Amino acid sequence: MKAMILRQICRVERKQTPLELVDLPIPVPGENEILIRVSACGVCHTELDEIEGRTPPPRLPVVLGHQVVGRVEKAGARAKKLKAGDRIGVGWIYSACGKCKFCRKGNENLCGDFKATGRDADGGYAQYMTVPEDFAYPIPAIFSDSEAAPLLCAGAIGYRSLRLAHLEDGQNLGMTGFGASAHLVLKMARHQFPRSKIFVFARSEREQEFARELGAAWAGDPAEESPEKLDCIIDTTPAWKPVVEALKNLEAGGRLVINAIRKENVDQGALSQIDYPRHLWLEKEIKSVANVARRDVREFLELAAIIPIKPEVQEFPLEGANQALVELKERKIRGAKVLRIG
Repeated sequence: MKAMILRQICRVERKQTPLELVDLPIPVPGENEILIRVSACGVCHTELDEIEGRTPPPRLPVVLGHQVVGRVEKAGARAKKLKAGDRIGVGWIYSACGKCKFCRKGNENLCGDFKATGRDADGGYAQYMTVPEDFAYPIPAIFSDSEAAPLLCAGAIGYRSLRLAHLEDGQNLGMTGFGASAHLVLKMARHQFPRSKIFVFARSEREQEFARELGAAWAGDPAEESPEKLDCIIDTTPAWKPVVEALKNLEAGGRLVINAIRKENVDQGALSQIDYPRHLWLEKEIKSVANVARRDVREFLELAAIIPIKPEVQEFPLEGANQALVELKERKIRGAKVLRIG
């Protein structure tokens, strides 16, 4: 099979080709696993973090990709729920122990044995991959393969972030950063909270314009003050400065939800600018988001089909993965980038 593999940690630049197109054997599913013929795989900012060593894979080489859509090709001896031909998706959560206190409560995202697709196990930048059957999800018929792919991570993690924000209809929602996840959250929030106004903070004028097109009441730079105080803010940036800027716009008793797998060290000095009375006093809260649980993926796919939420996508061939990653790093973003495979 064809696959794009990461052999070593390196920088993502136009003159570099961090991923290499190779031929690999088709993987064999274990007893509780299924073999998937991949048709589409979303390209996520987390892949930049993996390649550049901020969240490095535990082993190399590895096949990246954790927003995977395809069809079941074969099932292991004990995999009985899915059959050949079923269209399914795989997200960031590849597996968990199933026994710990977190797994028993449906919070597999906090499991100490949490394994991530495309990091701890080979992912979807390939023609085939395997996954435990319990961590694959039926894809609603309303979505094409390319439309479904970003929903499996950007959408699911956005859904979890919005749940953790505890927004009530009529309250103001702020969003800092406006990439693949944020534009889906905006669509979701407009459906679930029709009386709420949404305020978007984004660095580029193109992203601000896109947010207004999708229904944002206001869009501006992260350093600006919003025209109204915000009851909840969801931060999807990899930096600390937007967090500090967001806190000044938060209403008393409001909640800031940080949806990021890591924060860069280069602007840690921004934290020293936190002024307690202005930024944190009056019972403001900060909540982090860690991965996704299976419930998030299942519920979001169902909700996205009802609304419906159809992400804007830009397609690339499998061998165009390096180009897609460079454009993602350079913030040439409108919606989500997806590899079309097979």
